Amino acid sequence: MNIDEYILAHIDEEGEQLTRLNRDAHVNLLRPRMLSGHLQGRMLKMFCRMVSPKRILEIGTYTGYATLCMAEALPEEGIIDTIEINDEMEDSILDQFNRSPYKAKIRLHIGDAAEIIRLLNETYDLVFIDADKREYGIYYDLIFDKIRPGGIIIADNTLWDGKVVDGFVCNDKQTIGILKFNDKIKADDRIEKVIIPVRDGLTLIYKKHGK
Repeated sequence: MNIDEYILAHIDEEGEQLTRLNRDAHVNLLRPRMLSGHLQGRMLKMFCRMVSPKRILEIGTYTGYATLCMAEALPEEGIIDTIEINDEMEDSILDQFNRSPYKAKIRLHIGDAAEIIRLLNETYDLVFIDADKREYGIYYDLIFDKIRPGGIIIADNTLWDGKVVDGFVCNDKQTIGILKFNDKIKADDRIEKVIIPVRDGLTLIYKKHGK
């Protein structure tokens, strides 16, 4: 047993629906690694338990795995707005949501995240960013005023397979997007931030009061 297997054996199980969703993604999708997975999913649920958000915004739904994990920890009146650009995923996403006991807490938006965010008239307690890495900085600017003071932003993939420290000139736009986002977050004194080296890197961002 390696350390990853040990961790998974000693945390909460992901549940039948999420196990099946995880398995089906690895069979049917070209990039199943984009799915949050067991460990990260339980972490997202735990973060929601700690923050007790009533309003969550998720940028990048993909299969809906992370959405379902966060929905588990929402209070009865809680709502997740989740945005997915790929309209070909809509039917499978809705199928997963409709199977869940938390389906009433989830609102799926299909389309360009930047456009949809501008139209959302909500104040969020927690935002999870896991979409086009080239646009992370844009998403951050768009959501900042929609997050309450004391709210949390979680950005996924901020270590990007270690490419952030590879030490060579990079022309990959996804990597460049992550590098620019990380530098942007580092320089922003309106927030507190920490990178957790789990899977591909999770950055936790706390919006200070009065900012």
